[in-house]
Amino acid sequence: MNKSATPIDRLFSHLDQALRVSLAPAPPASRPSPGAELQEAELNAEERRHAGGLMRVNHTGEVCAQALYAGQALTARLPKVRREMEQAADEEVDHLRWCAERLEALDEQPSRLNPLWYAGSFAIGAAAGLAGDRWSLGFVEATERQVEAHLDSHLEQLPDEDGRSRAVVEQMKIDEAQHAELASQSGAATLPRPVQAAMGLTADVMKRIAYRF
Repeated sequence: MNKSATPIDRLFSHLDQALRVSLAPAPPASRPSPGAELQEAELNAEERRHAGGLMRVNHTGEVCAQALYAGQALTARLPKVRREMEQAADEEVDHLRWCAERLEALDEQPSRLNPLWYAGSFAIGAAAGLAGDRWSLGFVEATERQVEAHLDSHLEQLPDEDGRSRAVVEQMKIDEAQHAELASQSGAATLPRPVQAAMGLTADVMKRIAYRF
Protein backbone atom coordinates (compact mmCIF):
# COMPACT_ATOMS: atom_id res chain seq x y z
CA MET A 1 0.00 0.00 0.00
CA ASN A 2 1.20 3.54 -0.79
CA LYS A 3 3.18 5.04 2.08
CA SER A 4 1.30 8.35 1.71
CA ALA A 5 -2.12 6.70 1.96
CA THR A 6 -4.46 8.28 4.50
CA PRO A 7 -6.41 6.24 7.07
CA ILE A 8 -9.51 6.59 4.86
CA ASP A 9 -7.54 5.33 1.85
CA ARG A 10 -6.39 2.34 3.86
CA LEU A 11 -9.93 1.64 5.08
CA PHE A 12 -11.33 1.56 1.55
CA SER A 13 -8.40 -0.58 0.43
CA HIS A 14 -9.19 -3.07 3.20
CA LEU A 15 -12.88 -3.07 2.29
CA ASP A 16 -11.93 -3.93 -1.28
CA GLN A 17 -9.66 -6.67 0.03
CA ALA A 18 -12.51 -8.04 2.16
CA LEU A 19 -14.70 -8.49 -0.90
CA ARG A 20 -11.91 -10.07 -2.92
CA VAL A 21 -10.88 -12.48 -0.19
CA SER A 22 -14.24 -13.58 1.22
CA LEU A 23 -16.47 -13.55 -1.87
CA ALA A 24 -14.41 -13.57 -5.07
CA PRO A 25 -12.13 -16.36 -6.33
CA ALA A 26 -8.82 -16.44 -4.49
CA PRO A 27 -6.17 -14.02 -5.84
CA PRO A 28 -3.27 -15.54 -7.80
CA ALA A 29 -0.44 -17.02 -5.76
CA SER A 30 3.15 -15.86 -6.08
CA ARG A 31 4.38 -19.44 -5.62
CA PRO A 32 3.12 -22.64 -7.29
CA SER A 33 1.18 -25.04 -5.11
CA PRO A 34 3.57 -27.36 -3.24
CA GLY A 35 1.63 -30.39 -4.45
CA ALA A 36 1.32 -29.32 -8.07
CA GLU A 37 3.79 -31.93 -9.32
CA LEU A 38 2.16 -34.79 -7.42
CA GLN A 39 -0.45 -37.08 -8.92
CA GLU A 40 -4.06 -36.51 -7.88
CA ALA A 41 -5.11 -39.28 -5.49
CA GLU A 42 -8.04 -41.59 -6.16
CA LEU A 43 -10.07 -41.19 -2.98
CA ASN A 44 -13.35 -42.84 -2.10
CA ALA A 45 -16.38 -40.67 -1.35
CA GLU A 46 -15.78 -40.58 2.41
CA GLU A 47 -12.08 -39.76 2.09
CA ARG A 48 -12.84 -37.02 -0.45
CA ARG A 49 -15.54 -35.53 1.80
CA HIS A 50 -13.25 -35.57 4.83
CA ALA A 51 -10.26 -34.10 2.98
CA GLY A 52 -12.56 -31.45 1.52
CA GLY A 53 -13.86 -30.55 4.95
CA LEU A 54 -10.36 -30.17 6.33
CA MET A 55 -9.22 -28.03 3.41
CA ARG A 56 -12.35 -25.89 3.77
CA VAL A 57 -11.34 -25.25 7.38
CA ASN A 58 -7.84 -24.31 6.19
CA HIS A 59 -9.27 -22.02 3.51
CA THR A 60 -11.47 -20.28 6.07
CA GLY A 61 -8.45 -19.99 8.36
CA GLU A 62 -6.63 -18.13 5.60
CA VAL A 63 -9.63 -15.83 5.07
CA CYS A 64 -9.45 -15.07 8.80
CA ALA A 65 -5.68 -14.53 8.59
CA GLN A 66 -6.15 -11.98 5.82
CA ALA A 67 -8.76 -10.18 7.94
CA LEU A 68 -6.67 -10.24 11.11
CA TYR A 69 -3.62 -8.79 9.38
CA ALA A 70 -5.74 -6.19 7.59
CA GLY A 71 -7.33 -5.06 10.86
CA GLN A 72 -3.98 -4.91 12.59
CA ALA A 73 -2.38 -2.99 9.72
CA LEU A 74 -5.21 -0.45 9.81
CA THR A 75 -4.69 0.36 13.49
CA ALA A 76 -0.92 -0.18 13.81
CA ARG A 77 0.89 2.80 15.29
CA LEU A 78 4.35 2.28 13.80
CA PRO A 79 4.79 2.27 10.00
CA LYS A 80 7.27 -0.60 10.34
CA VAL A 81 4.69 -2.79 12.08
CA ARG A 82 2.04 -1.82 9.53
CA ARG A 83 4.36 -2.86 6.70
CA GLU A 84 5.08 -6.18 8.42
CA MET A 85 1.35 -6.87 8.77
CA GLU A 86 0.70 -6.03 5.14
CA GLN A 87 3.64 -8.18 4.01
CA ALA A 88 2.42 -11.12 6.09
CA ALA A 89 -1.06 -10.77 4.56
CA ASP A 90 0.50 -10.85 1.07
CA GLU A 91 2.35 -14.06 1.91
CA GLU A 92 -0.84 -15.65 3.23
CA VAL A 93 -2.46 -15.10 -0.19
CA ASP A 94 -0.48 -18.11 -1.42
CA HIS A 95 -2.09 -20.27 1.24
CA LEU A 96 -5.54 -18.96 0.34
CA ARG A 97 -5.04 -19.81 -3.32
CA TRP A 98 -3.56 -23.24 -2.63
CA CYS A 99 -6.49 -24.17 -0.38
CA ALA A 100 -8.99 -22.90 -2.96
CA GLU A 101 -7.34 -25.07 -5.62
CA ARG A 102 -7.56 -28.13 -3.38
CA LEU A 103 -11.23 -27.47 -2.66
CA GLU A 104 -11.94 -27.32 -6.38
CA ALA A 105 -10.01 -30.54 -7.02
CA LEU A 106 -11.96 -32.28 -4.23
CA ASP A 107 -15.32 -31.00 -5.59
CA GLU A 108 -15.93 -28.94 -2.45
CA GLN A 109 -16.86 -25.30 -1.91
CA PRO A 110 -15.45 -22.65 0.47
CA SER A 111 -17.40 -21.93 3.63
CA ARG A 112 -20.60 -20.01 2.93
CA LEU A 113 -19.91 -18.06 6.12
CA ASN A 114 -16.58 -16.61 4.95
CA PRO A 115 -17.88 -13.00 4.88
CA LEU A 116 -18.92 -13.41 8.52
CA TRP A 117 -15.58 -14.96 9.47
CA TYR A 118 -13.77 -12.10 7.72
CA ALA A 119 -15.77 -9.39 9.47
CA GLY A 120 -15.26 -10.90 12.92
CA SER A 121 -11.55 -11.48 12.38
CA PHE A 122 -11.05 -7.95 11.03
CA ALA A 123 -12.66 -6.52 14.17
CA ILE A 124 -10.44 -8.67 16.39
CA GLY A 125 -7.33 -7.65 14.45
CA ALA A 126 -8.23 -3.96 14.66
CA ALA A 127 -8.79 -4.27 18.41
CA ALA A 128 -5.41 -5.97 18.80
CA GLY A 129 -3.78 -3.13 16.87
CA LEU A 130 -5.45 -0.52 19.06
CA ALA A 131 -4.04 -2.25 22.14
CA GLY A 132 -0.54 -1.36 20.94
CA ASP A 133 2.00 -2.73 18.51
CA ARG A 134 3.71 -5.08 21.00
CA TRP A 135 0.36 -6.64 21.89
CA SER A 136 -0.61 -6.80 18.24
CA LEU A 137 2.60 -8.66 17.44
CA GLY A 138 1.95 -10.89 20.44
CA PHE A 139 -1.44 -11.70 18.98
CA VAL A 140 0.21 -12.66 15.69
CA GLU A 141 2.72 -14.92 17.42
CA ALA A 142 0.06 -16.64 19.54
CA THR A 143 -2.25 -17.07 16.56
CA GLU A 144 0.45 -18.55 14.35
CA ARG A 145 1.56 -20.98 17.09
CA GLN A 146 -2.03 -22.19 17.40
CA VAL A 147 -2.28 -22.52 13.62
CA GLU A 148 0.88 -24.65 13.62
CA ALA A 149 -0.74 -27.07 16.06
CA HIS A 150 -3.95 -27.06 14.05
CA LEU A 151 -2.08 -27.90 10.83
CA ASP A 152 -0.24 -30.70 12.63
CA SER A 153 -3.61 -32.24 13.51
CA HIS A 154 -4.71 -32.01 9.88
CA LEU A 155 -1.58 -33.81 8.74
CA GLU A 156 -2.61 -36.63 11.04
CA GLN A 157 -6.17 -36.67 9.70
CA LEU A 158 -5.72 -36.22 5.95
CA PRO A 159 -5.80 -39.44 3.91
CA ASP A 160 -2.28 -40.75 3.35
CA GLU A 161 -3.00 -40.99 -0.37
CA ASP A 162 -3.87 -37.29 -0.68
CA GLY A 163 -0.32 -36.15 -1.24
CA ARG A 164 -1.33 -32.85 -2.82
CA SER A 165 -3.32 -31.67 0.17
CA ARG A 166 -0.64 -32.90 2.56
CA ALA A 167 2.08 -31.00 0.66
CA VAL A 168 0.03 -27.80 0.88
CA VAL A 169 -0.54 -28.18 4.61
CA GLU A 170 3.12 -28.98 5.27
CA GLN A 171 4.30 -25.83 3.48
CA MET A 172 1.65 -23.73 5.23
CA LYS A 173 2.95 -25.00 8.56
CA ILE A 174 6.51 -23.94 7.66
CA ASP A 175 5.34 -20.47 6.63
CA GLU A 176 3.21 -19.97 9.75
CA ALA A 177 6.18 -20.87 11.97
CA GLN A 178 8.25 -18.22 10.18
CA HIS A 179 5.53 -15.60 10.74
CA ALA A 180 5.41 -16.44 14.43
CA GLU A 181 9.18 -16.17 14.72
CA LEU A 182 9.22 -12.83 12.90
CA ALA A 183 6.60 -11.46 15.27
CA SER A 184 8.63 -12.66 18.25
CA GLN A 185 11.83 -11.06 16.95
CA SER A 186 9.96 -7.81 16.29
CA GLY A 187 9.12 -7.41 19.98
CA ALA A 188 5.91 -9.35 20.52
CA ALA A 189 4.47 -9.28 24.03
CA THR A 190 3.33 -12.58 25.55
CA LEU A 191 -0.45 -12.68 25.73
CA PRO A 192 -2.06 -13.64 29.05
CA ARG A 193 -3.10 -17.29 29.25
CA PRO A 194 -6.85 -16.49 29.49
CA VAL A 195 -6.60 -14.53 26.22
CA GLN A 196 -4.81 -17.40 24.50
CA ALA A 197 -7.41 -19.83 25.83
CA ALA A 198 -10.23 -17.65 24.49
CA MET A 199 -8.49 -17.52 21.11
CA GLY A 200 -8.30 -21.30 21.06
CA LEU A 201 -11.98 -21.71 21.91
CA THR A 202 -12.99 -19.25 19.20
CA ALA A 203 -10.86 -21.08 16.64
CA ASP A 204 -12.41 -24.42 17.65
CA VAL A 205 -15.91 -23.07 17.02
CA MET A 206 -14.87 -21.77 13.61
CA LYS A 207 -13.26 -25.08 12.66
CA ARG A 208 -16.30 -27.17 13.65
CA ILE A 209 -18.67 -24.99 11.63
CA ALA A 210 -16.43 -24.46 8.59
CA TYR A 211 -15.79 -28.20 8.29
CA ARG A 212 -19.47 -28.69 7.38
CA PHE A 213 -20.51 -25.33 5.95
